[in-house]
Amino acid sequence: MQIQIVSVGKIKEKYIKQGIGEFEKRLRPYCKLTMDEVNDEQAPEQMSEKEMIQVKDKEGERILNKIKPTQYVIVLDLQGEQWSSEKLSKNMEQLSIHGKSQLSFVIGGSNGLSDDVLKRADQKLSFSKMTFPHQLMKLILMEQIYRSFKIQKNEPYHK
Repeated sequence: MQIQIVSVGKIKEKYIKQGIGEFEKRLRPYCKLTMDEVNDEQAPEQMSEKEMIQVKDKEGERILNKIKPTQYVIVLDLQGEQWSSEKLSKNMEQLSIHGKSQLSFVIGGSNGLSDDVLKRADQKLSFSKMTFPHQLMKLILMEQIYRSFKIQKNEPYHK
């Protein structure tokens, strides 16, 4: 399986980089993982609705440029479905069985995702009603992908 994670913004915190590096290593036996970071759009703290849409649209263009037409796209979105780890694992397994072995997970910036990215999504997934920093969300996502493979293989870890 080929898994791509597209995220807005660079990871700056050392502890998050270390965690991501650990899960990159752990995932090697299970999938080919690629990570694409796109630049976040510089914007003032206080924005009008129009300015926020412009920021999301610019970031959205960068995201869409990283996604291939053949990829199955799962966006992380507060309005998405909430799954258990077991359901994520089963859905990933079913996608692979049905020939959709190129998955792209998308993490938006602090303002969310553009309408165009949301329209491109095959699935919208929410990890929680809570808001997480997008840098930390990347680490959490990688841990859940790893957990999914461990569940699929009936290997110890996920309990």
